[in-house]
Amino acid sequence: MERIFDKEKIASCIAKSKYYEVLDSLNIDIYLIKYQKGEFLSSPFGNELLFQIVEQGSINIYVIRDDGTRYSLSNGAADYFLGDMEIFYPKNNNIYAEADENLTCITFSIEKHREVLLSNNGFLQLICNSLSTKIAAITIMDAAPVSLTERVMFYMKYKCDDKILKGVEQAAFHLHCSARQLQRILNQSEAAGLVKKLGKGTYKLM
Repeated sequence: MERIFDKEKIASCIAKSKYYEVLDSLNIDIYLIKYQKGEFLSSPFGNELLFQIVEQGSINIYVIRDDGTRYSLSNGAADYFLGDMEIFYPKNNNIYAEADENLTCITFSIEKHREVLLSNNGFLQLICNSLSTKIAAITIMDAAPVSLTERVMFYMKYKCDDKILKGVEQAAFHLHCSARQLQRILNQSEAAGLVKKLGKGTYKLM
């Protein structure tokens, strides 16, 4: 992730934006962020509340359920908004936004500028349109089909502290599989170099 504060680059990016008029009317501190493929634009681990507009590239937005199922919420490309929900509600601790390719976002702080954002009618109209579109898209989407092995990997990556699975029986309960099935997958994953056994019933995702 690279933050860019160069005024000329920021002005150039805003001038090309579909939302130029609204952004220009806000009179707030705006900067750019460049992400590499695979980096998170937002996740439960992030501390900042940022509003981001994708200007170049694409993203995947999804939820990882407690059983390791990946539930796709949306896909976004140029002009897509991130942070529209956070303007009104506390941060959702289960939603991930991941760069599907290298991308650039126009960015500003929600907490720092919340009052200005909520008092700008043009900006609020954009938010209403964005949220309506997302709600419509979510209603026709379902959980992305994944194998049990993939669910185990997702579970370890997103639901286990420090990506360490502790206790096969307990993890199998959350993953809705038998302990024998889970142990077989862990053994296969260890042989493939995907996980490392740290002790009895304890495995770390590599």
